[in-house]
Amino acid sequence: MAGTGRSKTRRDSKRRVLRKGESIRADGKYQFKYHIDGKPHFVYSWKLEATDPLPKGKKPCFSLRELEKQIMQDLERTANPADGLMTVNELVERYLATKTGVRQSTRTGYVTVQRILKKESFGNMKIRNVKTSDAKLFLIKLQSEGKGYSTIHNIRGVLRPAFQMAVDDDVLVKNPFGFQLAGVVVNDSVTREAISRDQMKKFLKFVHDDNVYCKYYEVVYILFHTGMRISEFCGLTLKDIDLEKKVVNIDHQLQRTCDMRYIIETTKTDAGTRKIPITEDVAKMFQAIIEDREPPKLEKVIDGYTGFLFYDDEGNPLVAMHWQHRFNRMVGRYNDIYRVQMPNITPHVCRHTYCSNMAKSGMNPKTLQYLMGHSDISVTMNVYTHISFDDAEEELRRMEEFRKVQTEVEKQTEKKAVTQKMFKVV
Repeated sequence: MAGTGRSKTRRDSKRRVLRKGESIRADGKYQFKYHIDGKPHFVYSWKLEATDPLPKGKKPCFSLRELEKQIMQDLERTANPADGLMTVNELVERYLATKTGVRQSTRTGYVTVQRILKKESFGNMKIRNVKTSDAKLFLIKLQSEGKGYSTIHNIRGVLRPAFQMAVDDDVLVKNPFGFQLAGVVVNDSVTREAISRDQMKKFLKFVHDDNVYCKYYEVVYILFHTGMRISEFCGLTLKDIDLEKKVVNIDHQLQRTCDMRYIIETTKTDAGTRKIPITEDVAKMFQAIIEDREPPKLEKVIDGYTGFLFYDDEGNPLVAMHWQHRFNRMVGRYNDIYRVQMPNITPHVCRHTYCSNMAKSGMNPKTLQYLMGHSDISVTMNVYTHISFDDAEEELRRMEEFRKVQTEVEKQTEKKAVTQKMFKVV
């Protein structure tokens, strides 16, 4: 009966209903048509379903509906398919362009991450194609090739927020780096531990007595007895050291950028800006450094600061890397001479050792937080939680000695009072 209004249902040769976008070409091949930004795209297959037999003489292939499913998954993962075609490297570059006002040390870390990604095939992947398993396997690959945990942590620290930015911009639906790192790669990083008081004394004596490294003794002593960050020490100028009042002013640090520029930055945190009192011994070390100081013919001025304590052969002030290398050589020399080896000692180990020694001596945590320039008391308190059994035993013994002295003083006071009373009676 004409005029019923029914549309003709499209079917294949097996009477199966074809879905929207599906069709059959003249050669018998199945075709699926879909659009991205209004532009048509096509996929083809000799099979409609995965269970269909492959026509004789045709190469194995995915069925049309398997291809459709993959396309739908990709489109769901990519809310904006056009932007989803950018590579991981392009996404990272876009993300880092939003990170203005960061410290030079942070920016240097970003450059390192970009350099690593550009060498990896992962960096050229389209972000719409990156699955969570791809992200995990990439980090696992980095560790298997020798990249340290801290390096991998830093790379993920850029990739995770970069992909989150894509999610927030409605480019992606899901962040493939939204997993916990601990369950993927092994944390094989070595914690920079403080050395013992005995090790510190032995190392200081070695540096003091060595014909080559004795010229660094004052610096090593100061770092062990002030807890300054090495960048803070490098930034010190003559104006920052008041030997009469025995106070050192710390309100900046000296850095050298990856393109070899010398810059002055504020301290690592607001709490890092501080005035630290120094002992008589430390004051003498600074006095010796100032007396032996050999300034260049023309004092360098860096961001308005001049009068630095140490310079290299080209007249530039020494930076953290210089002292790191010198500590490495000193420790290496020590271990070449002595059978009992010295652990790795760096300027930061000196800082950690100072903090540990002050905690063991019973210094008030808030006072120690100020001296260290920690912005968070939990960082300072973490030192107290690393007190060992030997430390506890020593502290208990010290308290027992103190108790005995107190008891003896009380006995002498009581005896004196009794004697005075007897004389009054007489």
